[in-house]
Formats: sequence, structure tokens, C-alpha cells
Amino acid sequence: MKTAFITGISGQDGSYLSEFLLGKGYRVVGTVPDRSSARIGRIRHLLNRIEIVEDDLQDQERLEKVFRDYRPDEAYNFAAHSFRADSFQQPILNTAVIAMGVTRILEAVRKICPEARFFQASSSEIFGKPQEVPQSETTPFHPRTPYGVSKLYGHLMTITYRENYGLFACSGILFNHESPRRSPEFVTRKITRAAAKIKLGIAREFRLGNLEARRDWGFAGDYVRAMWLMLQQDIPDDYVIATGETRSVRELCEEAFSFVGLDYREYLIREAESFRFPEGAQLVGNPGKARNMLGWKPEVSFPELVRRMVEADLESLRPETSG
Repeated sequence: MKTAFITGISGQDGSYLSEFLLGKGYRVVGTVPDRSSARIGRIRHLLNRIEIVEDDLQDQERLEKVFRDYRPDEAYNFAAHSFRADSFQQPILNTAVIAMGVTRILEAVRKICPEARFFQASSSEIFGKPQEVPQSETTPFHPRTPYGVSKLYGHLMTITYRENYGLFACSGILFNHESPRRSPEFVTRKITRAAAKIKLGIAREFRLGNLEARRDWGFAGDYVRAMWLMLQQDIPDDYVIATGETRSVRELCEEAFSFVGLDYREYLIREAESFRFPEGAQLVGNPGKARNMLGWKPEVSFPELVRRMVEADLESLRPETSG
């Protein structure tokens, strides 16, 4: 039985990857900052099948002890504050967790289990203001947020440890990937939750800013499969994981509300965005290398992804309408 170590196991990607690896027969060990109910909601159904360690990745000695105790065959790093607005509000904390966290894990792997295979969750935000569309593994980096800069540090450090120490270390340059487990502050969940609330009579309106913003949105469950495939190859490398297609926020609204038989335009209140992120060329990934080298392709379509999210929100909100 292989052992997989997952930092940030209680997040969206960590929970889907845990399910995937358990299905492959892995022993799954993961870190959470603490065991509060808010932290473990996404993995509550897995708690009797996985092992949890409290760790914030700030203590190198503690982290190395975890590696000595469990000797993982594979390590996946998701520890990050993935909401990019938060990185402007707390740039020092984000840098400490995202950038230095990667280095600490790589150093633990190097010192304790150098045969382990390591996956770093990189981000399309490392392209920031891309010089070409779509973006591939060779597109120059130009991050424009503290989150993107920190992710680029981790991406480059992963390459550094691979090239200088011979570690099997890979980065997946992940474009936007969503699911019913996405945090509610993200626009995808804001919209699907609004559709469910209005359908159930809990709300009468919802508010959004820019409807024309476009993103390359995929399903998180598809993306964790790509992560695992990277670590099963003979040679470590970096891969763009994306759908290769963009959809607008307006299209997302149309899909979500039409699924429940509503017209979003009757409930939308437009508002000015309180903070505008720097916008450059369109972020859209070219997944050709992952398709050709890994045999990977996304399986869940955009309409199906939105349907799953709306259905999950309807199910979670229905108890609020009872009594």
C-alpha cells in the first residue's frame, strides 16, 4: 500500500484527491491547520478512512517529524489561501504559507524521503498578464497579484529542487477548477448558490459586478486525476491543466438560472466592483502537453459542472425552507 501525504487536505482539491487515492488503495495522510468543524467539512465523510495531522507548515522541525513518521511515497501540496483578493489584504501571510511552505516541504522530502514523488499545485495566476493566448508550459511568467507571485516562487522552487537535487518534483499549472465544494466567496459558488436560494424562495436578488469577465473553468475532480497521473510518469515535468475554453460570468449565470427554470436578469442587481484586479490578456490554458503525455482530458463539461453545483446548493439549502 502506497502512502500519500496531502497538505491542505480539507480544501476542495485535497478532498477530491483523497477520494481518488483511496479508490486506488492508498493510505492517505493529510494536514489541516486545526480540527474545527469549519476546517474539515469537506472531508468529514472521509475521517474514518484517512489520517489527519494538525500542521500549518510554519515549523520545519515539526514538518520533518511528520515525514519521518509516515514516510510518504507521494506528497501533494495544496496549502494556500486560494482566494486572490485575500492575498492583497494579507500579502505577508500569503507569502509565508504559499511560497515558504513549498520550500519547507521540498526540504523535508530531500532530507528524509528523497525517493518520494512531489506534486506542487501551481496556478494560472503565475501568467498574470500573459504574453500569448492560450498559455502553455513555455509561456513567460508575469504574475500581478501577491498570490500569483507566491505561486511562481513555489513553481520555480519545485523546478530548482528537481534540477539540483534530482527529486521527482512536478508542478501542475492549474487553471480555474470548480465544484460543489468550492468556497462560497468564489464567483462560481456565489452564482450557483444565488440560483438555488432564489428558486427556494430564500432570496429575491443577487449582486454581481463584471459579467463579461471570462475564465477557463473546469471540474476539480477531473484535475486531481491529472495530478496523480503526473506522479506516475517515468520523468518528472510540469503541465498546464485546463479545458482550453473560456466562459463568461454571464454564461455562468445563464446556465445556473436556466437549470432551475429562471431568468437571471430578473433578479440581478449590478454593482460596481469595490476592487478591480489588474486585467490583461485572457487567461486560458493549452492542455495539449497533458493530453499527449499523460493521456488526460477533462470529462465534465461546463454545463454539467454548473448543474452539479446548483443541485448541491439546492440540497444543502432545502433544510432552511422547512418548518
